Amino acid sequence: MTSDRRGSGGERAAARVPLLDLALQNARIQSDSHRAMQEVLDTGAFVLGPQVRHFEDAYAAFCGVEHAVGVGNGTDALHLALRAVGVGPGDEVVVPANTFVATAEAVALAGAELVLVDCDEDLLIDVEAVAARVGPRTRAVAGVDLYGQVAPFERLREVVGSRVVLLEDAAQSQGATRLGRMAGSCGDVAATSFYPGKNLGAFGDAGAVTTDDPLVARRLRELRNHGGEARYQHDVIGTNSRMDSLQAAVLTVKLEHLKEWNAERDAAAARYADLLADLPGVRLPRVVPGNEHVWHLYVVRVAQRDAVQRRLAERGIDTGIHYPTPVHLLPAFAGLGLAAGSFPVAERAAREILSLPMFPGITAAQQERVVTELADAVDRAASAGDLARGLS
Repeated sequence: MTSDRRGSGGERAAARVPLLDLALQNARIQSDSHRAMQEVLDTGAFVLGPQVRHFEDAYAAFCGVEHAVGVGNGTDALHLALRAVGVGPGDEVVVPANTFVATAEAVALAGAELVLVDCDEDLLIDVEAVAARVGPRTRAVAGVDLYGQVAPFERLREVVGSRVVLLEDAAQSQGATRLGRMAGSCGDVAATSFYPGKNLGAFGDAGAVTTDDPLVARRLRELRNHGGEARYQHDVIGTNSRMDSLQAAVLTVKLEHLKEWNAERDAAAARYADLLADLPGVRLPRVVPGNEHVWHLYVVRVAQRDAVQRRLAERGIDTGIHYPTPVHLLPAFAGLGLAAGSFPVAERAAREILSLPMFPGITAAQQERVVTELADAVDRAASAGDLARGLS
């Protein structure tokens, strides 16, 4: 919406506050990103060109691992990571119920059996639930780094032992740390997405897998390239999931700014915490001890969330829900036979969570307006709820 829209009283309406402002971010690196893309255009090496290997080396160093393998997108990163560590038919993979569908899809694509568990009150995977569910066919556990903080991998390792592979779904945690370890290095193998809205986002789809295991890295390079590292060499059944050189060039430019942008997110999160501290009816996110959060999303919890979100939209505040339906209640996974009530913490969170605007460069004035409108929306929803209960 443009800032010259007028409200019912004739006053000039405030500009819409976006959930994410990619144009603002991209304007800050426009000359560098254009120059990097022009280099690709000049060479014509559009797929797995030298820019890809350069970015892989830079991202591996950033994560503190030996290898990074660029792929086409985050879903392929998860799927191929599972295949590279040997997950396949007959294996079980444990996944939290509150995650983006791609984590669960990857298990199905690998031919393994999906086993879901609930989350804890911080919305990260419930370690005790994992301990109760791990069995002789468990081949891997997927810890999801949610909203910008890393899952408790050291606790997962304690309960699963060395036999089970720990897969880190690091799509939302680029630059975060857990007990001093960088996201992307906390599991045996990690998968990340460079979808444009991520903390480190491409100008389209892209992903990567990180690991210290050279054999896993070699398998990944084969799997992403039709089953062989060299052209017309097909040693295994692979797929076509090669990172575009244009995306690698952009990501290399953006990687240089990631720490700065994450610091801006952290400052914005601190400002939200101050502004929301005394607001009744709003539950703030918690940073788990041992974590350094990078605030991919700033997720609060409110009662009557849908009514609150509608009111915010009417007032020009964009919000999101990450995610509105736990995996076991999605039609695609109805075959698991898990009814509502199977994972109560995840299900309750799905009814309450609300992602507020969060991006590098968000202004104090924008955040103050978000909080003012949120307070009004929560108050209105509470009043309407009380009236409805009184009428019932």
